[in-house]
Amino acid sequence: MRHRKSGRKLNRTSSHRKALFRNQLHQLIEHERICTTEAKAKELKRLADKLITLAKKNDLHARRQAFSFLRNKKATQKLFQDIAQRFSNRNSGYTHIYKYKRRLGDGAPLALIEFIKD
Repeated sequence: MRHRKSGRKLNRTSSHRKALFRNQLHQLIEHERICTTEAKAKELKRLADKLITLAKKNDLHARRQAFSFLRNKKATQKLFQDIAQRFSNRNSGYTHIYKYKRRLGDGAPLALIEFIKD
């Protein structure tokens, strides 16, 4: 039974899934908008919102926790200096998902995920 188990498996191992979302979060922070499948975008939204809430604390422990997940100094710096400051007066809902189109090869539904403009 799957009681109280959250998150999508996306047909990947746990290490592959973690690496996938680490890479997508890095790209989302760097470009502030990425195109991916709807299922991946919905999972990425959960992680991105948690990471921004962590960055809003703006202390050393939060910075180390964010870096341990992102493993990229530039992305962590941009997260804490630019993105967290932008959402300082907002409690939640930092990202928005737009349904985009279907992928040509397999017909998978694509979505754009981006940070909300305040």
